[in-house]
Amino acid sequence: MILDEIIKKTKDELQKRKSDYPLEWLGRSLAYNPYMPRDVVSALSSSENEPLRIIAEVKKASPSKGVIREDFEPILIAKEYEDAGANALSILTEPHWFKGNIEYITQIRRYTAIPILRKDFIIDEYQILEALVFGADFILLIARALSNKRLKELLTYAHRLGLEVLVEMHDAEDVKKAIFAGANIIGINHRNLDDFSMDMSLCEKLVPLLPNGKIIVAESGLYEHKQLIELNKIGVDAFLIGEHFMRQENIKNALKFIKEGE
Repeated sequence: MILDEIIKKTKDELQKRKSDYPLEWLGRSLAYNPYMPRDVVSALSSSENEPLRIIAEVKKASPSKGVIREDFEPILIAKEYEDAGANALSILTEPHWFKGNIEYITQIRRYTAIPILRKDFIIDEYQILEALVFGADFILLIARALSNKRLKELLTYAHRLGLEVLVEMHDAEDVKKAIFAGANIIGINHRNLDDFSMDMSLCEKLVPLLPNGKIIVAESGLYEHKQLIELNKIGVDAFLIGEHFMRQENIKNALKFIKEGE
């Protein structure tokens, strides 16, 4: 299963980074950190004036599709997203399957004002501290990849640092884990991480299982304004969209069209 392979590789890479730059060293660097976490909750909360909130993703490649965008300029892409009305940015930092880099977060933060998600396979407090140091405002935790106890520990640690957390789920078991952990921002990923199959009815199945007051984010397989409208009707606040935008010649127009329908 690809998720298991990615987690194993992540653990190996993490050991090396911890050896080169211990947690204590990383923590001391916060004294020189110019980045205060920004207001993620307001950015992602659906409102009457702006019901469809967009988390636009900066992504070069994926395990299932390979390289998605050859002319990949992270800063330029991020600025186009922001200019077109994106409410937040998702930055892939996993280097092997997604060709990401944590340095992209710092580079993009210098030129944009909207919140930034560190999207990676986070399994350790070290990665959360890294996210803060490099300028992220919230992180992704994948319920499927973590035990109940570990998910709660990592979410609590992130909140203690002032970071918000997007907890991603794929089925009813993940819902239980997210609720147990105390997640406030919940992502429902239509893509199965084991075989990459898509279930576009997943939000309809899982949203009714969630307590009131949660910010709900739909992920994967989104490419039309009418999809967003229908999902918003059942309680989805925000939409994480990457591959669709990355394949467009005019990113600004693509984002405006999917958000505004015109």
